[in-house]
Amino acid sequence: MKRLTSIVLIFLTAFTVTPDADGEKIVIMHTNDTHSQIDPGNGDMGGLARRKVLIDSIRSVEPHTLLIDAGDAVQGTAYFNLYAGEVEAKGLNALGYDYATLGNHEFDNGMEALANYIRQIDADFVSTNYDLDGTPLDSVISRYRTVSIGGRKIGIIGLNVDPSGIIDPAKSEGVKYQDVYRAANSTAWHLKHNEGADYVIAISHIGYHYDETPDDLEIAEKGNDIDLIIGGHSHTRIEPGTPQGWRLNADKEPVIITQTGSSGKYLGVVTIDTDTDSIQASLIPVDSRLDSRIDPAIIEMTAPYRHGVDSLKSIVIGKTLIDSDDRSDTGIINFVSAFLADRGRQLVPDGRIDLAVSNRGGIRTGMKRGNVTKGAIMEMLPFDNKVEVLEMKGSDLIESLGINAGMGRVSYDRPVTVTMDGNKAVKATIDGKDIQPDSIYRVSTIDYIAKGGDYMEPMTRGNVIAGSSRIMNEDVMDYIVRLPRKTIRNNQTNYFRIIK
Repeated sequence: MKRLTSIVLIFLTAFTVTPDADGEKIVIMHTNDTHSQIDPGNGDMGGLARRKVLIDSIRSVEPHTLLIDAGDAVQGTAYFNLYAGEVEAKGLNALGYDYATLGNHEFDNGMEALANYIRQIDADFVSTNYDLDGTPLDSVISRYRTVSIGGRKIGIIGLNVDPSGIIDPAKSEGVKYQDVYRAANSTAWHLKHNEGADYVIAISHIGYHYDETPDDLEIAEKGNDIDLIIGGHSHTRIEPGTPQGWRLNADKEPVIITQTGSSGKYLGVVTIDTDTDSIQASLIPVDSRLDSRIDPAIIEMTAPYRHGVDSLKSIVIGKTLIDSDDRSDTGIINFVSAFLADRGRQLVPDGRIDLAVSNRGGIRTGMKRGNVTKGAIMEMLPFDNKVEVLEMKGSDLIESLGINAGMGRVSYDRPVTVTMDGNKAVKATIDGKDIQPDSIYRVSTIDYIAKGGDYMEPMTRGNVIAGSSRIMNEDVMDYIVRLPRKTIRNNQTNYFRIIK
């Protein structure tokens, strides 16, 4: 793919695809971060059955197609909580995925469960920068793959996020992270120069752009032999036809970067004209206009599982005054933080908690005004985290607050300010009172954060003094029942302030 002639954003309205008589084409369809969204989600977008309509339509007129997933196909709805990936695996097979890589959430049930999940799936999984020797994944994941299609040879590599700080070490035991730039560039070079690949595709789950960690932009700019990056992890909807969708590599040749957002709301399509080495990238909305063409077989396949999910959604436990599709809504974040403070006070004999720390990434859906059901809470907080209370030195707490000032991954239950000198926190307050470096503070959080998740490594220096025996969403359900009138209020106060 030596030159870039066109990148376009296409929103298909009639959902008909007509073959192009000019030259041979390779059509690559792709998804990322679908997060167990088997049914349509917020905004009535997405859904496995609708996605299949688009995929089948394109395959019906294009003889040379690939279907690729860039990770985090699981975790995010009650389907995963109840059935541990069985529905997602069947869905990937029903849609005919060819290649996939690992997201961080594929590890949520541990290594043995992940290996069993991959064995159920027909697609080939690739991971180029994980050394998996001696792990359960060793025999089910390849370093790279090649495929001949449309008269061309394509090399496929998989780029994965550093587990440190984002994947529970107990659930990724034995995985050795290798430098992603070196792994990407050396393997792409091998594919181009030793195996004769015409194009190299990187299936990436490291994110489009992160300030302090490797990302797809750097992969594109630092390499020489990667032609297309199909990304995930950051939930970025990259608009084809804009500067967002490509970068020049080290040889000043264009590298196309694509990503569809999250929750299966869009299907990405990349079309390579092999005669001209030109490319067109598009995003197709997965919405209700496809409903009249849904394959009954996909509905039949998911029906047994849907009954269990729907039963949870019928059990009302309270109501909410929050009305937002946005999981980062301040009211939702403050509700979770307030819960953590309350649960922490229950867990310690004297009821003293100095601060509650909640992770924003653990919240997966918004809240709509009205009734709250068990199913809604399970989908909003799907992970098997548990509440823990730590005792930690003020100096470690200040350092943690400084990390969050740069990354914005956690929230608090009361006013916190942090004074930064460059990238280092030099002072912090809780409720206007200075945190004393040598004093001991009680922090209520979740085990994921206590183990250094979301890059909060200083939290690991604390001592766990109490913990809940139940997963967090079960405790949250009880908390809602105990609220006055079982009602979640809409507190939009911003509790975190950074001083530079």
